[in-house]
Amino acid sequence: MVGDVDAQFGEQSGGDAGGQSGLDLVVGQGEPQRVGRFRYFLDGQRWEWSDAVARMHGYEPGAVQPTTELLLQHKHPEDRPQVAAVLDRVGHGEPFSSRHRIIDAGGRTHWVIVVGDRMLDDTGTVIGTAGFYTDVTEALQSDVSTAVSEVAESRAIIEQAKGVLMVAYSISADRAFDILVWRSQETNVKVRDLAARFLSALSGKLPPGVLSDIDHTLLTLE
Repeated sequence: MVGDVDAQFGEQSGGDAGGQSGLDLVVGQGEPQRVGRFRYFLDGQRWEWSDAVARMHGYEPGAVQPTTELLLQHKHPEDRPQVAAVLDRVGHGEPFSSRHRIIDAGGRTHWVIVVGDRMLDDTGTVIGTAGFYTDVTEALQSDVSTAVSEVAESRAIIEQAKGVLMVAYSISADRAFDILVWRSQETNVKVRDLAARFLSALSGKLPPGVLSDIDHTLLTLE
């Protein structure tokens, strides 16, 4: 529940810098471009954005007057039905939370988490909704990059193990992979982990004669 309206929106209204509102305790100081506040007043269906929320949408602070129509224009087409349902709750002063995409004025897509709660006046009457936006685009991209990196690393290890089997048994890449999969199923170990263990077990254990053959072949290739 949002109590003192001005304090909750201190970023724009210049609330008491010495205290922390309920939203401050949630978002902390944050990074100015990553977290910002909004307010929606039932009376007049009026929106207010903090500077950070305006910039998330690609505008300089004060450059536009936010409206429900403008918000919907910036929502990703695939997410608009979901956001329309959320905005209906906002229009009734109800709490909500949503993760969706917005497209800023420059055409860039942002993933945002938006959380809102009832905004009350001094008498406890619901007068609107107040909450915050958090831009999580970089965090999601980082997760994707990490996943891609892990896949690439796993693939490299598997390829190395396949290469060893291909040379040892004079077989194709597909057959070498079949062997790894077979052993993976027999040992109940993931293919990537099995490949890593296989390579680790072989490391430093090739007979001197094999190493000499490898050296000779490598150095005499033309």
